[in-house]
Amino acid sequence: VLFRGREFTFQREFGQYVMANVLFKVYPAEFHAQTAVEAAIQLHSQVSHRWEHITRISIQTTRSSMRIINKHGPLHNYADRDHCLQYMTAVGLLYGEINARSYEESVASDPRIDKLRGLMVVTENEQYSRDYLDPDMRSIPNSVQVVFDDGTATDTIELEYPLGHPKRRFECGVFIEQKFEYNLHSRYPAERAQKLMSSFLDDHRFFNMDVVTFMSSFATEGPSAGPSYAATV
Repeated sequence: VLFRGREFTFQREFGQYVMANVLFKVYPAEFHAQTAVEAAIQLHSQVSHRWEHITRISIQTTRSSMRIINKHGPLHNYADRDHCLQYMTAVGLLYGEINARSYEESVASDPRIDKLRGLMVVTENEQYSRDYLDPDMRSIPNSVQVVFDDGTATDTIELEYPLGHPKRRFECGVFIEQKFEYNLHSRYPAERAQKLMSSFLDDHRFFNMDVVTFMSSFATEGPSAGPSYAATV
C-alpha cells in the first residue's frame, strides 16, 4: 500500500557487504567524531603546552556530524560529552588520548576544555558530506587546525577514514587489541584479564574453542571484580 505497487530497489545485491564493511571503533567516541579525535591527538604535542595562546580551532566536518554532535552549552553527563564534537576534540588536543575516563567529572571539570570549546568554529565541508554518502567511499572525514595569538598555526590535519574503517583495517589491529585489554581489566582481576587476553591472541586455541567454552570464559559470579567505571563500546 505504501509503495503503491512499486518494487523495492536496493543499492546492491544481497551478500556479505555489511560484514565486510564493519567499522571497528578504536576510540570511545561517537563515530562521526573518530577522525576529529585522531587529528586532535596528532596535534597534541604541538598545542598542549600552548593552549593559553590558542585563538581559534577550526573543524571541518560532514552535514551529519553538524546535525548530530555539533553541540554547544553545558554538557550534563557522560552521554552529552561523548556526543559533543567539540568536547572530544578538546580532550584529544589537551590530553593526547581519549578513553572511558575522559567523560567522567574528574576530566570534564577541567576548565581548559570549555575554554577550547569556546574557541572552536565548526563548519560543514560539502565535499566531506558528499563522500560520506557515496556508497563507494563511505568516508567519515574531519579536519582540525589550531591558530595561535602570534599568527602561527598548525598544519591542517585532514583524515578521510577512521581507524577501523575497511580502508584502514590493517592499521587498527594493535589499537583494537589495546582497547580489548583495557576493557578486560575494567571488568576482571588482573590475572583473569591476562588469561582471557592470552586465549584470544592464540589463534590455534581461539579458533578451536567451542561456543560454550567461549561464553563461559566471560562468566562471573556476582558483581564485577574490576573497577566500577564502564568503558564505552
